[in-house]
Amino acid sequence: MQLLMDRIRRDGKIKAGNVLKVDSFLNHQMDIKLFVEIGKEFKRRFADCEINKILTIEASGIGIACIVAQYFDVPVVFAKKSKTKNIAGDIYTTQVESFTHGRTYDIMVSKEFLGASDKVLLIDDFLANGKALEGLSDIVKNSGAQLVGAGIVIEKGFQPGGGHLRSQGIKVESLAIVESMDEIAGTIRFRGE
Repeated sequence: MQLLMDRIRRDGKIKAGNVLKVDSFLNHQMDIKLFVEIGKEFKRRFADCEINKILTIEASGIGIACIVAQYFDVPVVFAKKSKTKNIAGDIYTTQVESFTHGRTYDIMVSKEFLGASDKVLLIDDFLANGKALEGLSDIVKNSGAQLVGAGIVIEKGFQPGGGHLRSQGIKVESLAIVESMDEIAGTIRFRGE
C-alpha cells in the first residue's frame, strides 16, 4: 500500500533495537483518514472471506480494528491484558510476549463474545516476532471459532513472525512489509522495492 509506505518514510522514526516508531500517525496519535484507507484495503484483500468478527489486542490495534470493522459490518472484540471486574467469569486466556515492551502479558477474551460459530479476522498494527498474533490465534482455536486470517498494517519482514504464521497456513496480509531499516542513515526498504 503505497500511501502507507510513503507515510512511514515521511513520519516514521527508526530507533535502536529494530524499533520503528510510528506513533505520530498509527499507534498513539491516529490519522483517521489513513485508517479509512487501511480499512478499505483490508476489505479488498479479504473480500472473498466470510467474516463475522474482528479480534485484536489492546491497545494499539483497537482503533485500526474499529475502522476496519466498518467495512465488514461486524463487531470488534479485543483481548484485554488485565483482568477486571468487567471480565469476570468464563474467559479464554493465553500469554503473549511483546517485542516492543519486552515483557509477557496474560491476555483474555470473555467466552461470551467468541464461540464456535464465529469466523474471525485478526487485526493488528505491527507484526514482528508474531507472539501477539500467535496468542490471538490460540484464543480463536480454544473458542472453536474459525481463524480466517490476519490483517497487519506494518510487518517487519526481517523478523520471523510473518514467516512462522504463514507456515502454519494462516492467511497473513500485511499492508507494508519492511525488509530493512538503517537507524544511522534513517532509511527504510520495503518488500518489492
